[in-house]
Amino acid sequence: MKLNKSIIGMVHVQALPGTPKNKYSLAKICEIAVLEAKQYEEAGLDAIMIENMHDVPYLKGSVGPEITASMAVVAKSLRDAVKLPLGIQILAGANKEALAVAKAANFQFIRAEGFVFGHVADEGYIDSCAGELMRYRKAIGAENVLVFTDIKKKHSSHAITADVDIDETAETAEFFLSDGVIVTGSSTGRAVYLHELKSLKDKIHIPVLIGSGITAENLSEYWDYASAFIVGSHFKKDGYWENDISDERLKIFMQTVKKLRNQ
Repeated sequence: MKLNKSIIGMVHVQALPGTPKNKYSLAKICEIAVLEAKQYEEAGLDAIMIENMHDVPYLKGSVGPEITASMAVVAKSLRDAVKLPLGIQILAGANKEALAVAKAANFQFIRAEGFVFGHVADEGYIDSCAGELMRYRKAIGAENVLVFTDIKKKHSSHAITADVDIDETAETAEFFLSDGVIVTGSSTGRAVYLHELKSLKDKIHIPVLIGSGITAENLSEYWDYASAFIVGSHFKKDGYWENDISDERLKIFMQTVKKLRNQ
């Protein structure tokens, strides 16, 4: 999977069985996820990522077998329905589980948090996982699954690494074999700090992805500084992540993408 100003659309999988907000059967959850994935494919996006964002409150660092199994079923349903590259994140920080699902369902990438250094998230302290995760990737023969890694991640406090700037964090992620770093704003839907993004351009030799806050209105500001753009909230009605995908928002966004690609 090659990133070249790629647009990655988020499918926020409905709350899974065993989580507090669950209200649908697994079959219905798969049906909703497939419909959203097809919307993205028909709109001309380059890739799709699934995430169990409705499973609040999130567990830390691992999830139960019921979540891994359910995400594998959802993943396989998408793999059978669309031809686009697919990725997965399992919250919060269940990176080995995400990698296992990606391998089983023939997904192309995962999004991993807590890859290098450590931070305090909503769920508590998240430690680094690079050594264990990349050995696990090797052990299960999943070297073809790319591992894109958050740095200075949203919804987190980075006070304990305040003396380690985003450039050094990115360089460390590259040294620890990350396939690309993901930069975010302070929370879901919040824009990335442009000065941080610009500073990374000549510091690392792996792709930089933007993981929050991209809209049709601000995309041009970030276009030259990232290889891919992960978009979720902006595609939803009223720009709120829990709402349904808006075809109109999708259309306007992809028209903006087309103009930028033709410059």
